[in-house]
Order: sequence, then C-alpha cells, then structure tokens
Amino acid sequence: MLSLLTLADFIFYSFALIVILSACVVVFSKNILYSAFALLFTFFGVAGLYVLLSADFLAITQLLIYVGGILVLILFGVMLTNNVISVDIKSDAIQTLPASIIVAILAGTLCGLMYSTDWLPAKVNISNNISTASEIGKAFITTWLLPFEIASVVLLVALIGAVMIARKK
Repeated sequence: MLSLLTLADFIFYSFALIVILSACVVVFSKNILYSAFALLFTFFGVAGLYVLLSADFLAITQLLIYVGGILVLILFGVMLTNNVISVDIKSDAIQTLPASIIVAILAGTLCGLMYSTDWLPAKVNISNNISTASEIGKAFITTWLLPFEIASVVLLVALIGAVMIARKK
C-alpha cells in the first residue's frame, strides 16, 4: 500500500534528485564552465543530505572545503585560463567503451546489493541534539593528533612535489 511522503522524505528525495541531475550535467556537459557550476549544485545537495543524516560536521566541512575552496579554485582556474571556455570536449567511442563496461558492472553489482540487503531503519535518539563537531574536535586534539599531523605533512610534501614538477616545464 502506498503511503504519503512525510516532509523529511520529500526533502531527502529533493536533495537526491538535485545531486543526481547536477552530477549528470557535470559528466555529460560539453562546456567546462557549465560542468563547474553544476558541480556547485552537486556539492550543495550532498551537504543537504549530510544535514538530513544529522552529520553537521560533515555538512559544514562539505560547504567550507568543497564549495568554498575546491570549487572556487576550479572556477578561477577555468575563468583565468585563456580559450578554455569555448573548447568542446571530444572523446572517441573506443576510449569510452571500457569505462562504460566497468560502470555497467559496478552499477549492476550496486543494484544487486541494494535489493538483497535487508534495510531496517536504525533506532536513533536525536532528542538530545548534541553536535558532533565538538566531539570530533576533541578527538583531533587528543587521540588522533599524530595521524592528523602526519597527514598534513604528507599533503604539504605532495604540494611541494607538484610545484617542483610544474616548475621544470
């Protein structure tokens, strides 16, 4: 029997539709500027899904890092590069055939797993409304300080390596 959608279900399906449609525009658009702006909607939709999952830290991180940092960097790179906006993206069918086969296999596996899994809703108590950001901050300062600093040093070394490779050309 069909039941009416609740407001939370409607919001979830709206965000999911925004993410799927804008991701399709990112992939299939021949204009790189349109792809970059569609990526903006994809990132916002994913942040909305994180909010619905009560993952406030991930939602804020999604907005600050991806929308605020990476997407703005991509847009500046596209807009400041000469003659990139008018270039059409062309690909041969021979190059896309293996990727299409792999995507079809992965999509079939994902659909099979989705239908074979018994999806039972979890009993979550959200009445206390505690933010996860403070707990994650405490964990970064105490338990995970050394791995966090090691990851930052590795990223710094990768950035320096990328600059050195780009300078040689």
